[in-house]
This record gives sequence, structure tokens and C-alpha cells, in this order.
Amino acid sequence: MTAPTPSPSLAKKRLAMVLAGGVAGVVVGLGAVYGIATLTRNAGVDGGACRPAVALAERLAPLVRGEVAAVKMAKAPLKLPDITFHDAAGKQVHLADFKGRTVLLNLWATWCIPCRKEMPSLDALEQKLGGPDFQVVAVNIDTRDPDKPKTFLNEIGVKKLGYYADGNAKTFQDLKAVGRAFGMPTTLLVDPAGCEIGTIAGPAEWASEDAVKLIQAALGKS
Repeated sequence: MTAPTPSPSLAKKRLAMVLAGGVAGVVVGLGAVYGIATLTRNAGVDGGACRPAVALAERLAPLVRGEVAAVKMAKAPLKLPDITFHDAAGKQVHLADFKGRTVLLNLWATWCIPCRKEMPSLDALEQKLGGPDFQVVAVNIDTRDPDKPKTFLNEIGVKKLGYYADGNAKTFQDLKAVGRAFGMPTTLLVDPAGCEIGTIAGPAEWASEDAVKLIQAALGKS
């Protein structure tokens, strides 16, 4: 027995219901996606404590040129997560331990060729500007053979950088969660309150005149 053909009006009603359901599904789907994106974007935001860092980033923007032209200055307040790693003696260190000091936080690995090339310039920057007000904190994230990065640094003559490592690479994941680590090397300029001033994905000549002027200005010494 052949099923009766629905009337044109009934067919239109069914089509409208299908379309409405599809639109609702899309809206729910987009809501979920954008909801997750909003959570990720807002993670670590501290509008009060970090507003000075954004204001400083705006003042430093004219110095973002030449060897540091790829640095992205903060446009919105971002309190960085209190990442943890270990020093050369194996003691756990927190980013918060550097509170009160401007930090150039760098994540590197021996398998990252640009990272390896960048290390001497980070060492030279620490030699030039390192002190009570500023420190280069280079965190190695090799997950195998903890002696390999130490050997590498000794071989290239790095002397001034303190040795820090995170054998689980959790620091990378924690920074990625707030949208600040998508490749290697990753470097962030952090103010004394732990707020982002600027960030760069990729290497830079940190001992260059351009970089030194930028850091000195961040320290109020220009």
C-alpha cells in the first residue's frame, strides 16, 4: 500500500521544523565553541593588577623594531599562570618566586634548532642587564636525558644564565592554555607583578642593541 503524499502545507511545516532544528543545533554548537574560546581567552586575566603592564607595553611599542620587531606587545591584561620548573639542584621554582623583578621568560629545547642558536644571545643579555631588577629565565623542556641540555650549554659556553628545566614540558602546556605558547622558542617579557608585557613566538637576537633598548625601557632605564 502506497503511503499518502503529504499536502503542500504539511510538507512546508515539516521543512520549517527541520530547518529550525538545524539552526538550533548550529547555534548550540557555536555557543559551545565560542564558550570554550572565551574561557581560554579569559584564563589568567587580571584587569586590575595587569593594567600597568598594558600601559607599559603601549609606551614600549615604538621600540619594537629591528631585531625585536616580531615581539607582540600586550593589548589586554594577562596574568601569567604560576608555572613551575626546577633549578640546577632539582629544587622546585615558581614564576611567582621572581615577583618584584622584570623577567624575560624563555622556553627552549635542545631539539629546537632556533632555540640552540638563540641561547648565546640570551646569555649575553643576562650578562649585560641581569641583576636585582631583571633576569633572563630560560627553562629547558627536554623530556628525555636531563643531562643533554646541561652538556649543550657547557659546550657553547653559557655562563651567566641560571639553569632551569621542566622535564614534563608542563610549562609549555600551561602557557599554551592562555594562548601564549604555540611553537619553540617561546619568550615572554613579564613585569614584576607577573603580568605579560610582550611575547614572541620564535627566536630573536636578545643581545642586540634593539633588544637591550627595549629591556632597558621596560626597566625604566632608557
